[in-house]
Amino acid sequence: MKRNSRLSLALHALGHMAAEPRQPRTSTEIAEHNQTNPVFVRRVLGLLREAGLLVSEKGPRGGWLLAHAPEDISLTDVYLALGERFMRPDPDGTDNPPQCLVERELRTEVDAALSAAEATLTDHLSRVPISRLGAVLRRP
Repeated sequence: MKRNSRLSLALHALGHMAAEPRQPRTSTEIAEHNQTNPVFVRRVLGLLREAGLLVSEKGPRGGWLLAHAPEDISLTDVYLALGERFMRPDPDGTDNPPQCLVERELRTEVDAALSAAEATLTDHLSRVPISRLGAVLRRP
């Protein structure tokens, strides 16, 4: 997956958390592992905290922890918590003249295709718990 996306960072971090659910992870530790900035990590994981997927503890032994058992958090939960969506054309943008019937029809068809594809994606990801990601770290 693309290393600089919010979804990639979140899934990677949660996969490691799923392997050791009781071990708090600091933003700095996650950032170093993902070769990114701790501020970016806090912003991304903050969205997951707002969605109830993570909790954060302050202090010298603090960090980020899963709010639920790893098998109870699906990849779709993370995808939706981050507000990730397939790109949609800007309906009011200058590239989309509202008076053009062809453009309106094209937008309708593309939007329907993207909605169907996203439904397929979220359906598949809903059957994949983050515990599956953590399990790869425990394989011999």
